[in-house]
Amino acid sequence: MAHFGVLGPLAVEGAPGHWVALRGERQRTLLAVLLVNAGQYVHVDVLVEALWPGGPPKSYTSNLHTYLSRLRERIDGLRVEHGPLGYRLRVEPGELDLLVFRAAAAEGKRAGDAVAAAAHYRRALAQWRGPVLAGLHVPRLDADVARLESERLAVFEDCVDAELTAGRHGELTGELQAMITEHPLRERLAAQLMIALHRAGRQGDALEVYRRLRTTLIEELGVEPGAEARRVHAAVLRGEDPVPRLPPPVWPVCQLPPDIGDFTGRDAELAELTGVLGDDRGVPLAVLSGEPGAGKSTLAVRAAHRLRARFPDGQLYVPLAGRDIGEVLADLLRALGVPGPAVPDDVRARAAVFRGRLTDRRVLVVLDDAVDPGDVRALLPGTPGCAVLVTSRRRLSGLAGAHRLPLGPLSGADAAELLNRLAGARVARERADAERIIAACARLPLALRIAGSRLAIRPHLRLDELAGRLEDEVRRLDELTVSDLAVRSSIALSYEGLRPPARRAFRLLGRCRLADLPAWAVTTLVGTPDADEAVEELVEASLLEARGADPSGEGRYRMHDLVRLYAAELAEDTGGLRTVLSATLALADAAASRLPRTVPMPPPAAAPLPQPLPEDLVARLLARPDDWFAAERANLVLLIGWLPAPEAVRLLDKLSVYLYLHGQYAEMRAAYETVLAAADDPAVAVLAEANLALLRHERGQYEEAAATYRQCAKELEARREHHTHAWVTANLAHCLIGLGDAEEALETAAHARELFTMDGQPEPIRVRSAESAALLRLGRVAEARDVDAIALTAARETGDARQIGTALHGFAWSSFLTGDDPHAAAAIAESVDHLRPTPARSELAKSLRTAGAISAATGNREHAMAAFGEARELARELDERPRELSCTRALAAGWIGEGRAAQAIPVLQQCLTEFREMGGRSATGLTWLVLGRAYDATGDAAAAEEAAAEAARLTDPRDASAAAVRRALLALTEPVQE
Repeated sequence: MAHFGVLGPLAVEGAPGHWVALRGERQRTLLAVLLVNAGQYVHVDVLVEALWPGGPPKSYTSNLHTYLSRLRERIDGLRVEHGPLGYRLRVEPGELDLLVFRAAAAEGKRAGDAVAAAAHYRRALAQWRGPVLAGLHVPRLDADVARLESERLAVFEDCVDAELTAGRHGELTGELQAMITEHPLRERLAAQLMIALHRAGRQGDALEVYRRLRTTLIEELGVEPGAEARRVHAAVLRGEDPVPRLPPPVWPVCQLPPDIGDFTGRDAELAELTGVLGDDRGVPLAVLSGEPGAGKSTLAVRAAHRLRARFPDGQLYVPLAGRDIGEVLADLLRALGVPGPAVPDDVRARAAVFRGRLTDRRVLVVLDDAVDPGDVRALLPGTPGCAVLVTSRRRLSGLAGAHRLPLGPLSGADAAELLNRLAGARVARERADAERIIAACARLPLALRIAGSRLAIRPHLRLDELAGRLEDEVRRLDELTVSDLAVRSSIALSYEGLRPPARRAFRLLGRCRLADLPAWAVTTLVGTPDADEAVEELVEASLLEARGADPSGEGRYRMHDLVRLYAAELAEDTGGLRTVLSATLALADAAASRLPRTVPMPPPAAAPLPQPLPEDLVARLLARPDDWFAAERANLVLLIGWLPAPEAVRLLDKLSVYLYLHGQYAEMRAAYETVLAAADDPAVAVLAEANLALLRHERGQYEEAAATYRQCAKELEARREHHTHAWVTANLAHCLIGLGDAEEALETAAHARELFTMDGQPEPIRVRSAESAALLRLGRVAEARDVDAIALTAARETGDARQIGTALHGFAWSSFLTGDDPHAAAAIAESVDHLRPTPARSELAKSLRTAGAISAATGNREHAMAAFGEARELARELDERPRELSCTRALAAGWIGEGRAAQAIPVLQQCLTEFREMGGRSATGLTWLVLGRAYDATGDAAAAEEAAAEAARLTDPRDASAAAVRRALLALTEPVQE
């Protein structure tokens, strides 16, 4: 392949010593343009402009192809490629003097000492044979020629710097004087000449150079010499060497603090950091942010130690908190071998020298506790091979291209392991108290380390004693202090870095003890026009966590427990706290009114609450009331524990509309227990007791629920609260059916109807369904069907899908018991269709179970098993244990028919045990019946006989419902026909 030259006259060397002559001016121009842009595509328009600066001929395309063909003919192996972006000349690095020049200059920058650097620079400068493309004027290349001349001058100056550092000033003076004659305004050349003359003992000549430079600059530009020239001039006046020799840095340089031995957890974060920082592309930048005490610095040090092999030239550790970036850079330069007098005064110059020292090195830079993105930018290396890991309490959102890793609390397992490592084996022995300590520390590494250290230095301090102290919110931050570690002071550093509006917002948020806050509540609480900016600053400072949008679409914010305690200590006023509370209660009222009320208890009598929020905001928040309750559920439960009893029970009633609808009975039960424990008003207490009885009823605790219903009914009767009394009585009727007391259930249902009539209220379907169920148990099937028909007519008049579906269920079951199978099947199918689109999953589960029974009894086994299976899953999700057990029993009956009786037996035995505990006589007898069929199928005649006897003993011949269920279950136990 030929060798080319553009750093001087255009030259093409074919075989060694054989120079190719290009006759045509345009051939030479075309080759020159391609060579100056070697390795890059040159657009056809650029080539045309270069070849024909006055305008191209019509045949320029064919002419261009002709010139290229002639170049290929004249130059053996010429590689010119054509693509959509134009033409590209491919040359190897050693085949073009321009590429050799640039490669040698880059080697000079990478060199570790001045002598080696100077040798590389001299090799680069030796490529120049004169002005670029001397003798060939191509206007299109004027800018490129000027740029290359500037490159040459910069490399020459770099070479002089290296040779001055190496002590070769003697041979430089003449060369520098010639260059400054060509470039009289070049201050760097003048400064270099002054240094060379001064070192040669020619102080007067050096000062004369400065005088001439100053005169020229003032006369031609009207400016004084710059800082570097003035610094050299001052050093010459003092008789000092302006640029002492720079000793090469000692590589590798490792400044990392030691890795702590009891580091715990963070495996995923470590893997993420090492993966990002180990990437060889560019200069990876990772920002590790998080709240005070999250363990950011500890994790960064651990990650840096793991990466040492990937960065063999060193690891720099730079604490930034409270430090001036200029001082930081000066310290770093000295650590990298730059002596004090050689450290530039200007911060930007220091940053440039820092980048130069890291050029083409593999160094990991750890910037700890950064505050200002600008400081981080000043410390970023400029060449690939290095990486930067930043820790900060702030997110440093201004750093473009950074990989961000927010660091939260430890996982529960990792928190326990850390406490165990610090405090020893007693943590495992006293696990319950250890968990209390972990919860009080909110799994924050700093707090856990303090707690663990206190336990370690005081072996006789019991875990339960420390847990008790930490659970006291008033003294928790006082307790989380040991030696020079303190959670309070760690948070205070972040707080003190805030602007006044953000400080006020921080204090106000400390007054609000909710789990998290929607965006509207945060801005309402702060209550100032700059609320959004203050909140953003808190998020940036990791004192407030932005948690994304909740199910209703509203952004949410959370303050860490320990951070909130510190904020609460500083709180001075309540801001818009009362407005937030009033708005939340009014929103709960409105959201509940938009959901179907399935909980069989009346709401407390109260006027609608006024809403302080704008109508459009309320409309947006409550567009999907289910989603609003899902988002605010935890906050509402907390409020119930803090509000006065009358307000608490009203709020809980609204929340119960959502909880009961979705079968979240455990949470509902816990909230009512909280209200009951705090209630000093008998009216509130009886409401709480009645609701708790309902929840026990749903769990199958019939006897306990019935006893509580009776007690509540007495109190409500005495208080003449007829409406609530009516609902409690209707619930008692249903509970009595579960206990097998059909006669009393029927009487109780009639009493409930009377109570509703006293208040002039229409009787709910629940009363009719209790009456129908009782009649069926007593064998009065036709009467039950009449009751259900009336209920269905009333439900259809409402147009409410849930009420219609519920009424259809009752009508389907009573129709089935009268022998009207077709109407029964059609009604239960319609019931399921009505209920599926509604959120009433409990009613849907009940209808599916009935659909399974009807299908089984009428010979549709496959549909029956599918319906029972779906009903069981719904009941399990809703924690409705009686219904789940009855569906499980039916599925086990199906297994018997499928030849899997042995598999069914233990399942049925568990159902039997639980039905006995619930006190359900009919359910227990039916389970004995199926269990007997299972024993019989497995050949255990004695057990089958005993089970049949128990089933017969518990059978009520009047109970039409039980007879229908018996029919369905027995059908399922029949062998499946192949």
